[in-house]
Amino acid sequence: MLNTIKWFGATLLFFLIQHIQVNGTAAQEPLVTEKGGGVFYAEQFGAVADGVTLNTLVFQRAIDEISAKGGGTLMLSKGKYLTGSLILKSDVTLFIDEGSVLLGSLNPEHYRKLEIADAVVSPKTDDNSKLALLLAHRANNMAIVGKGTIDGQGRKLALIIDSLHHAGVRVLSGYNKWSTRPGETDRPKIINFSACENVTVQGITLKNSTCWVQTYELCENLIIDDVKVESRAFWNNDGMDITDCRKVRITNCDINSADDGICLKSYYPGYYCDSIYIAHCYIRTSASAVKFGTASVGGFRNVVIDNITVKDTYRSAIAIESVDGGFIENVMVSNITAVNTGNAIFIRLGHRAGEKPGSIGNISFKNIKVQVPFGRPDEAYDMRGPEPCFFHNQFPSSIVGIPGHHIRNITLDNIEIVYPGRASKGMAYVPLWQLERVPEKIKDYPEYSMFGELPSWGFYVRFADGITMKNIKLKLDDADYRPAFVFHGVQGLSMEGIDLPDDKKEHIILKDVGETNYDRQSEKYVRKIE
Repeated sequence: MLNTIKWFGATLLFFLIQHIQVNGTAAQEPLVTEKGGGVFYAEQFGAVADGVTLNTLVFQRAIDEISAKGGGTLMLSKGKYLTGSLILKSDVTLFIDEGSVLLGSLNPEHYRKLEIADAVVSPKTDDNSKLALLLAHRANNMAIVGKGTIDGQGRKLALIIDSLHHAGVRVLSGYNKWSTRPGETDRPKIINFSACENVTVQGITLKNSTCWVQTYELCENLIIDDVKVESRAFWNNDGMDITDCRKVRITNCDINSADDGICLKSYYPGYYCDSIYIAHCYIRTSASAVKFGTASVGGFRNVVIDNITVKDTYRSAIAIESVDGGFIENVMVSNITAVNTGNAIFIRLGHRAGEKPGSIGNISFKNIKVQVPFGRPDEAYDMRGPEPCFFHNQFPSSIVGIPGHHIRNITLDNIEIVYPGRASKGMAYVPLWQLERVPEKIKDYPEYSMFGELPSWGFYVRFADGITMKNIKLKLDDADYRPAFVFHGVQGLSMEGIDLPDDKKEHIILKDVGETNYDRQSEKYVRKIE
């Protein structure tokens, strides 16, 4: 108890000292005199790279002056620069040199919210943080580049926020009592940019956020290249979130995150993600590697995902979810390699919110290779995703709509998935003559485990039209009593070149399926259930 009191006393003293520091003053004589394009070192403005001195006012002054004079580069040389929230401005490049660390303050009072006043973005309602270390709204021609690091000190900061709440010093209205931690709205991100154009984030390492690592919403012409994310500091550590943005390129990124790796979201009615290119990335996460949703108000269109390597990922390699009334269309996923990953493909159309359900259509998967383990893929993580609270055998990939609103036109070509098998009827069991027992869960949060036990081990497809499967190879490491495929309430099924284990013939189960077309190799596995 004594040690706890001493720790809290030291924390509170630190908190008060930092509060005084942030309200300090700095010299007001302008240092930027020439017009645009110059390179300015942080030390010129009085920045101290000792990891202790708070540089918030110094950095903000530098950014403001550089932007006001037509733009330029603010250079951070080798060292550790402690700061609170900074508002980035148009035509400013923040260059974080190799060996340089921009260090987030451990005082929660040093973080500001993204202030959005214009009506264009006001309809949005969400549950994520407006707080961030680096903020920008309607700023254009910005860049964060270099080989340096931005470290949010997320776990330390989150625990301080939690302790101050319980001590009554800084009580949080959004405290998540169910999970006994500060809610997402009370924890700062590292980057939060809104309605910005021509933004480049390149070369840097982003570490240890208390919440989502980086969010870009309603931005256009966004480049995220060669960015490394190392953030398993606390809950909700999404690697990056792209919300209702247009013309986005995410390439050559290395992401190790406690929550979803690359997440496309849509929060704004009338807006949607459009023309998104994601390629040549490595992802490791305790959630899903690449995910659409769950926020899916407006929609997603024209998305290319290519050459992604996934490893040690607890949930899905690719998750495509519309549950808030938004559309998802024209998506091409190719050349995905996932090892030690809990699920290969999850596509879900639901109706959690919105006046009516959205739509999912014209999605193609090509050259996908996934290995699904028997145990938890993220067992070695210090931050692990929550497990389902029910007994179950291994989950298959799923494509599931809802009655009257089917997923349409899904093509899978050259897919190889290795499953662990070892299913047991004693663990859980849905007999083939009782397929209606699988719940529809129309309004539930979308997740590949949401339906509970499923009656197949490879693919489960329900309420879908226009499903084409070509060159599908499914393997088992051990026996599984279930069939490989169950199609239930499907129209327009085409199967060609299906390669399955030879331990039994009835690997493809059809119930209420019309307009089927399959070759001889596939036909030998088919059984229709009346």
